[in-house]
Amino acid sequence: MRIVVGIKWVPGTQSVRIDPKTGTLIREGVPSIVNPHDLPAAELALRLRDKYGGEVIAISMAPPPAAKGLEYLVGMGVDRAILITDRAYAGADTLATSYVLANAIKKIDKEIGKVDLAVFGQETTDSSTAHIAAQTASWLEWPYIYYVRNAWLTEDGKLRVERILEEAIEEWEIDLPAIINVAMKSLKPRPVTLINKIRFKANPSIMMSWTNNDLKLDPRCTGLKGSPTVVAKTVDVPEVPRKKQVYVPKNGEDAAKWILKSLLSDEKTSKALIKALKEGGEAA
Repeated sequence: MRIVVGIKWVPGTQSVRIDPKTGTLIREGVPSIVNPHDLPAAELALRLRDKYGGEVIAISMAPPPAAKGLEYLVGMGVDRAILITDRAYAGADTLATSYVLANAIKKIDKEIGKVDLAVFGQETTDSSTAHIAAQTASWLEWPYIYYVRNAWLTEDGKLRVERILEEAIEEWEIDLPAIINVAMKSLKPRPVTLINKIRFKANPSIMMSWTNNDLKLDPRCTGLKGSPTVVAKTVDVPEVPRKKQVYVPKNGEDAAKWILKSLLSDEKTSKALIKALKEGGEAA
């Protein structure tokens, strides 16, 4: 079973800046990490490989520094990794990104071996669109299931998945090849191990790098040129000043009195609170 798992290299902080001209993230000077919601997806891919055999290939469309993120996945146990990087892919929205990823999967399928399954995280911490898995499936014309928390093969070679919704747990059966989106926090990712880190250092060819010379995609369909999403305007939200007060109450009643007294002691807060109480009373 050959499984491709997609990851994203995201800012490791909530203090991100937006380029006012392009509407894209400014990554320079910002420390980055593997998107935390992609790690459960990697864990599920590894569990399937451990159970049924085969290999897991991690891919990421990102600038060169994202190689560190792929190295982390190798440390978790993926068999090999592919960094898809080219200036022609810069500034891509989800449509252009999924187009590149779909073509990378096609290339793996053709040149490395048949891809049975592609696995993605639910969403990313820097955009939270949750579009990539579905759009990649659309480009490939593969069946797609989201919010998966477990998966296994049936006797006739189909994929059976368990997915979790707000008020229900469902089971679905789909033909392979397919794409699944793994629910965030649904699985605990395994740690990086020393033996896997040694394996990577001993064999750097585990990680490959593909550019547009390899994928041969029309530049008009990638990066900013291939992105129909338009950021019309960005607004910086000022940081809200905090008083950082600490109070140790004697009991719940004492805590409630202190909170109310603190709110009413601030003129702006007290006016807003009184207004809200009046409007609530009138509505009732």
